[in-house]
Amino acid sequence: MNKSELVDALASKTKMSKADSGRCIDALFTPVGVIAGELKRGGNVQITGFGNFETRKRGARKGRNPRTGKEITIKASTAAVFRAGKGLKDAVNRRK
Repeated sequence: MNKSELVDALASKTKMSKADSGRCIDALFTPVGVIAGELKRGGNVQITGFGNFETRKRGARKGRNPRTGKEITIKASTAAVFRAGKGLKDAVNRRK
């Protein structure tokens, strides 16, 4: 499902216009949206039954340039991660 399909599905489920649904999706999921903003501040977003958005620190490590084979140092970074909650896991597993 891509973004436009998600907007269509949200509009259909909520009886909102597609424009309003698109604005809701943008407000939550764009790089300047609510979730990204909270993660940038060092917080996390917990949606009960769905999952958690949080950040994890990744330390510096050695890597290899695939083109030259030369060893390089990959800088430490912060990664955004999503952990599925029990409700989402159960919903996905029931459909198999």
